[in-house]
Amino acid sequence: MDNLENGSKFYNDVVATFDRAASYTNFEKGLLEQIKVCNAVYKFQFPLEVDGKVQVIEGIRVHHSNHKSPVKGGIRYSQFVNEDEVKALATLMTFKCAVVDVPFGGAKGGIKIKTRDYTEDQLERITRRYTTELIKKNMIGPGIDVPAPDYGSGSREMAWIADTYATFKFDDLNALACVTGKPLGQGGLRGRTEATGLGLFYGLREAMSNAEDMKALGLSTGLAGKRVVVQGLGNVGFFSAKFCLEGGAVVVGIIEREGGVYNAKGLDVEALFKHRQETKSVLDFLGAKNFANGMELMEADCDILIPAALENQITGDNAPRIKAKIVAEGANGPMTKEAEEILLKKGVLILPDLYMNAGGVTVSYFEWLKDLSHVRFGRMEKRFQEMATLQLVSSFEKITGKTLDTKERKLLTHGADEKDLVYSGLEETMISAYNEIREVKNKNKIVDLRTAAFVSSIEKLGASYMALGIFP
Repeated sequence: MDNLENGSKFYNDVVATFDRAASYTNFEKGLLEQIKVCNAVYKFQFPLEVDGKVQVIEGIRVHHSNHKSPVKGGIRYSQFVNEDEVKALATLMTFKCAVVDVPFGGAKGGIKIKTRDYTEDQLERITRRYTTELIKKNMIGPGIDVPAPDYGSGSREMAWIADTYATFKFDDLNALACVTGKPLGQGGLRGRTEATGLGLFYGLREAMSNAEDMKALGLSTGLAGKRVVVQGLGNVGFFSAKFCLEGGAVVVGIIEREGGVYNAKGLDVEALFKHRQETKSVLDFLGAKNFANGMELMEADCDILIPAALENQITGDNAPRIKAKIVAEGANGPMTKEAEEILLKKGVLILPDLYMNAGGVTVSYFEWLKDLSHVRFGRMEKRFQEMATLQLVSSFEKITGKTLDTKERKLLTHGADEKDLVYSGLEETMISAYNEIREVKNKNKIVDLRTAAFVSSIEKLGASYMALGIFP
């Protein structure tokens, strides 16, 4: 399947899921159609001189829904970028924001390049020109469209975007809020880097706390001792694996494009990440078995499979051989519709991308709020909290005659800083959203959580459109 077919299939699967979920609602057909379609697709080309020759670079930005402003969505840097893929991702962003109650519309962008073929200077020129094109069409701004990192991009690219926007909009006091995922020195937020992986961990932990659901899978509650295989050791995969490991799970397999490694006794995720940085490969990691075809590990004996790479990785071909009892989708659209049907028949619990990777946009929302308020979270209340708690502890010691040791005193009197507040807000968001989705599933007698998540989102979107007075 080529890239265009892959993107088309991805978009068609998203639309099919929407249509299935829409059948559980009572909204008028025209309103459902408005919720489903992409509002705007902007494709453009611009020249780049490389080694004395001119290349034409293709960019795209899609706004799916403007029911709330601004719209929000990452920018993907990939040679496989195509219109249908970006439309699918933008559509998912709308429903993702709705399912976790983040007040953004959905958007997505892409630059069709193979990043390894360009120098840092060339990537900067590409990024700044892409941003300029969006500025020309008024498709970026704190109250219009707020991009973020995605596959192939990170805080470096977001810093270039923020600087370019601020150069053009020098009189905009909120210019830094035009993009999220920035470095700390440019209005970034502590906790944003690991947000998607941490959100996945919170969601997985919450799902596995339900004794009834785990009993149906033949699993005990909690992550402790559960065997995990992760596809992708990028930002999402690495932090998902790291937090699962810290939560008591055993990460037995890691899959990357160059192959995979497996150790039934568990892998040291941070050491493996460092090994890949040094050798450019996960292969030949100490104590692990190599798999030249890493995709074989998708079918490894494990309890939890976390696909955290690209779309359409679990298909009708390999789904029958997957042994995991839980699939937690870290990537967007990692599973085809055919694969989902097969896994559901096998009784696999699928935790959908719509919910599981919403940690990124949730903490992006927190960063956007920080940039608009121009004050670091915790700055105004941290010391007050510490002093108030210290007085309480001192009174306790005076009344009881007992004295706490330094470690206990520090733990009790610690005031919440920015990272603490971000983690707390993300945890609350993921826990609340999961229980809301599960309630929708049980109330409507829906088989799978993906459809239930879409139903939850459609209900919220429909209410928003009706509140605007556009529909009766």
